[in-house]
Amino acid sequence: MITTLVQAAPAAPAADVGNPLFNIAIFVTFVVGTMTLVIRASRTTKKASDFYTGGGQFSGPQNGFAIAGDYLSAASFLGIAGAIAVYGYDGFLYSIGFLVAWLVALLLVAELLRNTGRFTMADVLSFRLKQRPVRMAAALSTLVVSLFYLLAQMAGAGGLVALLLNIKDFAGQAVVVAVVGVLMIVYVLIGGMKGTTYVQMVKAVLLIAGAGIMFVLVLFAVKGNFSQLLADAQNMVNGSANEAVAGRDVLAPGAKYGISDMSRLDFLSLGIALVLGTAGLPHVLMRFYTVPTAKEARRSVTWAIGLIGAFYLFTLVLGYGAAKMVGPDKILAAPGKENSAAPLLAFELGGTIFLGIISAVAFATILAVVAGLAITASASFAHDIYASVIKRGKASEEEQVRVSRITVVVIGVVAIVLGILAMGQNIAFLVALAFAVAASANLPTLLYSLFWKKFNTTGALFSIYGGLISCLLLIVFSPAVSGAKSSMFPDADFAWFPLANPGIVSIPLAFVLGIVGTYVGRNKLEDPFKQAEMEVRSLTGVGVEKAVSH
Repeated sequence: MITTLVQAAPAAPAADVGNPLFNIAIFVTFVVGTMTLVIRASRTTKKASDFYTGGGQFSGPQNGFAIAGDYLSAASFLGIAGAIAVYGYDGFLYSIGFLVAWLVALLLVAELLRNTGRFTMADVLSFRLKQRPVRMAAALSTLVVSLFYLLAQMAGAGGLVALLLNIKDFAGQAVVVAVVGVLMIVYVLIGGMKGTTYVQMVKAVLLIAGAGIMFVLVLFAVKGNFSQLLADAQNMVNGSANEAVAGRDVLAPGAKYGISDMSRLDFLSLGIALVLGTAGLPHVLMRFYTVPTAKEARRSVTWAIGLIGAFYLFTLVLGYGAAKMVGPDKILAAPGKENSAAPLLAFELGGTIFLGIISAVAFATILAVVAGLAITASASFAHDIYASVIKRGKASEEEQVRVSRITVVVIGVVAIVLGILAMGQNIAFLVALAFAVAASANLPTLLYSLFWKKFNTTGALFSIYGGLISCLLLIVFSPAVSGAKSSMFPDADFAWFPLANPGIVSIPLAFVLGIVGTYVGRNKLEDPFKQAEMEVRSLTGVGVEKAVSH
């Protein structure tokens, strides 16, 4: 999920660090294997609940692996390792932030969400409020988060996979993006949530095992002496031919975010958005509905925390290992810059074969994440907008699934086109936007709905739309889009907001707007019985199977 560190850089020849034909063979093997799982899963996908949530039949450990597969994107593997290799301590702060974020999900969201809803986040937000306006707002927020996150993954796929396959031209990278999009559509159309979950479980095992093997090999290279690894990494940085790199202390804070007050504030803003946004990401929240009980929801998060925590500890050794064995100069000279650190380290550790395996893991990671995002977005449109708003709750399950399948195709095509257009651009703002929107629009409304009795429809609309609009505006007029070398439009300058991530402003603003809206609409009383029913259901799980559109 740390796609904030990924840029879809043009691919360059990579024949000196791998064999593209070997990589393709491994990719095809993975696709055939996972497609077999998806086809088998499709035989038991008969109802809407099967398509959206896998029938709620997965165990806590199974769902924990699937959550880890959904959460750990290719950028988590490539981006964090590269950030640590180049920036050291500051890069590892991403790992810490994303791991801590799961404590918020475990303590505040997982069990209550599982008890209250059935298919989507909007089930919870609209449970005791006016259905149509709240569902529309929640669905729009879900679609915005999912689309930008999906776009970031697709654009990253063009650069990362094309690099590994030695594809040099724009047309070749466009084909890579299209192939990823088509495979995503096929996975979701055939297998629904069950098929997607199996793909995510397989991907989680591959990714964590691959990172674990690299972790062991790096430690073996320094005879288990982690202090020596750190010293060697610092020595490689000191010997860099790049003056900006040579002066860095990668064992202390400040290499990436500097020591100025604005730089620190920017990092604080990003950290707040990442930590709080995780508990508001729709595709993560939807995973809590794939287990049969609240107890299994808690178990799944516990398993996910263990798996994700182990992975992020691996990245610390991988990052410093890349700094020692590859060197920051070679990493920054590669087409993918920081993103090339893990593949280059794999080549140093195990040659062409190991690089091919790690390449396949990266490809598997992209496929699993985009499939999870696609099914979340399609479910939100079909269940919340089509069934609840357009059809006013009168759409059959068959109609909902049909509309959801059509939506998957539409979203896939849009993601392919936008992903191709975004190649070569800085895609950092896309993921920053996804997390900031989730933290600003979704989380305040979700917490107020679950814990504040007086919260009403007006408060929900103020919070969702206020968080969404303020976040969009601040991102558009921030250095993430213009006014800096790393901006999406580096030659333009219409940035007046000084921070690259608006979380430190938009998140508190959304919480405040939720309170203001609640008191503005206090004369429009909500159903007290619905509020009482939601409180009982969220705490006990009684009647959860009836949590459908009213």
